[in-house]
Amino acid sequence: MKEISIEQFNKLPKDSYVLFDVRDEEMREYGMIPGASFFDADASDEECGKVLERIPGDKKLIFYCQIGRRTRDLELPCLEGRDAYSLEEGYIGYVRAQMTDESDIEERRHKAEESIRKKFHKQLFSPFARACKTYHLIEEGDRIAVCISGGKDSMLMAKLFQEIQRHRQVNFELTFLVMDPGYNKENRALIESNAKALGIPVTIFESDIFDAVDTIEQNPCYLCARMRRGYLYSNAQKLCCNKIALGHHYDDVIETILMGMLHGAQIQTMMPKLHSTNFEGMELIRPMYLIRESDICAWRDYNNLHFLQCACHFTETCSTCHEDGTTSSKRLETKKLIAQLKKDNPFVESNIFRSVENVNLDTVIEYKIKGVRHNFLDEY
Repeated sequence: MKEISIEQFNKLPKDSYVLFDVRDEEMREYGMIPGASFFDADASDEECGKVLERIPGDKKLIFYCQIGRRTRDLELPCLEGRDAYSLEEGYIGYVRAQMTDESDIEERRHKAEESIRKKFHKQLFSPFARACKTYHLIEEGDRIAVCISGGKDSMLMAKLFQEIQRHRQVNFELTFLVMDPGYNKENRALIESNAKALGIPVTIFESDIFDAVDTIEQNPCYLCARMRRGYLYSNAQKLCCNKIALGHHYDDVIETILMGMLHGAQIQTMMPKLHSTNFEGMELIRPMYLIRESDICAWRDYNNLHFLQCACHFTETCSTCHEDGTTSSKRLETKKLIAQLKKDNPFVESNIFRSVENVNLDTVIEYKIKGVRHNFLDEY
C-alpha cells in the first residue's frame, strides 16, 4: 500500500478522503484521529467490500494503525482499483505532530496544572491527597521515584505529585523516572514531547526488556511487567530513592479483585503500598488508588492531551498488555462486566473495592498469611 506522510495528510481537503482506524477497541479508547471510523481489517473480504462500496470511487482511502507498520503491509482484495494509502507513522505520528508546535507549550502546561487545581480538584487532587494521607504514602524525608510509562495515568500522577509538593506540608523529593525498555523511536519521542509540554523533568534510562521477552511464548506480558518492576527498583535505588510510585487507579484495583476471583481462583487486591522483597529498604506506593479512570480521561480530553498506551515493539497486537502483566483482553472483559452489573446495582464498584476491607476470616475455608496456609478446621 502507498504511504502518505502526516504533513501531506494535514494538507488534504477534508472532503477528499475517508479515514479508517484499524486498531483494536482498547487502543481506540485511548484516542482516535478526528473524523476517523473503525475498519475491521480482519473481517472477510466480502464484509470489507460492503463497507468500501458505499464510498465514492474518487475518495482517497486512508488507513492508520498505531505506528504505521500494520497498514503499510495491509493487503486486501477489496482495495484493488481504489486510491488507498497508509498513514506514515500512524496514530503516534499524528499525535506527535500535534505536540511539536512549541509556540503554546507554556499555555498548555499552565492549562493542565490549572485544571488540576480548579476544574478537576475534587475528582483528582482530593482523592490523590486522601490516599496519601489514609495509607501514609508520603512521609517526611522521602525521595520518591515517580515511574512514568508514558500513559495518561503516570503522566497525571507526575503532575499531582508536583501539585502536592507545592503545598509543602511534608518535605520530600521527587525524581521522574522513565524506563525505555526498547521503545520504537516514535513512542519514545511521544513520551519526551508530552513530558516537555507538561513541564515534567524526566530522567530516562534504557533497558533491553522488549528484546528479552521477544522470544517468550507463554505469558510474555507477565514477564515483561516483572522485569520492568525490577529495573525500576534498581535504578530508583541508584538515585537514592526509597520509594517508587506507580499510576494504578481505583478501576485497576476493582478489576484486579474481580479478575483474581474469576481467572485466578483467589481473593486478593492491588495494595496501596508494599515493601520490596528484593530491594531492601524500598517501597512501592500507588497514590492514584482512589482516583476513577473516567476522571483521568476527562482531564486528558479537556486538555487535548494524547498519551502512549503500550509500546511493545515486536508486534502491534501486543499493545494490549497492562502494567501488571495481565492482558487487556481480560481486563477489558472485566471492565465491561462491571459496567453491565452497574446498570442494576449502582454500588457494585464500591462494593467490590470494600469487599477486601471486610474479609471475615470466620467464614473463610482457607487463607494464607505470609505464605503459610491456614484451614478453618485448624481451630474448629
